[in-house]
Parts: sequence; C-alpha cells; structure tokens
Amino acid sequence: MHFAALTIFPELIAAFRDSGIMRRAVESGAVTLQAINIRDYALDRHHTTDDRPYGGGCGMVMKPEPLAAAIRAAKAKLPEAPVILLSPQGERFDQPMARQFAAHQAMILVCGRYEGVDERISEQWVEAELSIGDFVLTGGEVAAMAVMDAVTRLLPGVLGNADSAEQDSFGANRLDCAHYTRPPEFEGRPVPGVLQSGHHDRIRRWRLTDALMRTLVRRPDLLHQGALKNEEAALLRAWYGEIERIIQMPGGGGPDPSPGDGQER
Repeated sequence: MHFAALTIFPELIAAFRDSGIMRRAVESGAVTLQAINIRDYALDRHHTTDDRPYGGGCGMVMKPEPLAAAIRAAKAKLPEAPVILLSPQGERFDQPMARQFAAHQAMILVCGRYEGVDERISEQWVEAELSIGDFVLTGGEVAAMAVMDAVTRLLPGVLGNADSAEQDSFGANRLDCAHYTRPPEFEGRPVPGVLQSGHHDRIRRWRLTDALMRTLVRRPDLLHQGALKNEEAALLRAWYGEIERIIQMPGGGGPDPSPGDGQER
C-alpha cells in the first residue's frame, strides 16, 4: 500500500509514519507513506496556501493553485490512487470502507485546513470525501492518520496475529469482547474464572457471548447489518430467557451476561 498525504504540516505525518504499527509496516515494506508539503507548490515567496473567501465571512479558504499542483505531483507517482479529501462533509468512514481501501494499491489523502478547500478542487480532483465523525477538527491530518491506520492494520502481514483484525470491534458487525491480563485480581476485581480455565471452547463461547451482549447494549444497529449465526441466535435467546426469569423473580438482580458460566464470571 502506498499512501501520499498532502498537508501543510508534514511533520505531523512524519511522526505518525515513524511510530508504532505504521513504522513496522513501513520497515517491512508493506507500506510506503510520503508526506507532500502543499506549501512547496505555492506560487509566492511566502508559500501562501490560504486566502479570504469570496462573499466575505470568517476564516480562510485553502487556495486552489498549490493544492492542484500538489495533487498533480502525487498522481504522477501514484496514477491509479484515488484522491480522498478529509472533510466533515464527507461520507462517514467505517470498517467496511477500510476493507475496501485495503484492497487498493495506493491512496492520496488531502488534509484540509481553515474553513475548507476551494470547491473547484473538490469538483475537479477529489474522488471521495471522508469524515471520521460528526465533529470538526482543526485540520485533516488527524483524520488522515486515522484512515491510514485503519487501512494499514488490515494489510497482510502487518499485525503479528492474522486473526487480530477480524476479531476487533466491527470485524464481523460486532463489538469486541472484554479483555483481561495479569494480575488475576486487581483492586478486588478478579479475572472471570472461565478465562483462566484453559477450556478453549468455553472461552470461545464466553467471548462470543460477551461480544454479542456489548453489541446489543451499546450498538444494536450493528446486529441489523448481518444475519446472526445459529450459535449467536441461541446465545441471545438464552440471555433473553435469563432476563425474563429474573424479571419474574421478586427483588431479582441483573442478568448473568454469560448464561451457564455464571459461577465463573
């Protein structure tokens, strides 16, 4: 995967490239990441990349000439790469979209600043606009890094365990289950006994149940995006049955999130 990030703060992208998973992906050759400084393509000696908006109003707008020249330079190196503008007006970026981009060989990400970019850039050069949420950032660099991180971890060989990406939240339209590590007890709160049992199938069922419960409570919309497997449906029915049983008990407490393993949770 070849990334080109167009920005007026290339040092932000460089720090991202040289850290963590991205650094290892670059060192392994799975990823290349170039930060293209938009200021290098400005037409004046002050390297100006913004100007006042036509029609008045607050803020500044990114000038079209430097952006167009920077995009041309990126396209000359990555001719097949889609040009993506990070914008609060863009389509909401999600895990299925990350998978789609991971199938590409390259991406050009334009990091907007100020009030936005000149609309003529969007009309002529941009193939898609992406947003990472319903909020406004100072610039598109953080959003671009989020997109590159999400795409990179899906590339073959980038993560140490090939199953890690698929087991993450949203990997199968489910949130991830709870995770624990040593010590076995922390401030009076123990690790669920089933996770220490060494019984692989029971651990798998506990994790699946916990993931389903978390998804049902926190993001029920995800459960509508794909058909439930038979085992998943059975676990949800068992949980609902436990809820009904407790509701009918006078003074009953909350449901056991993992029916059948309550004594070990």
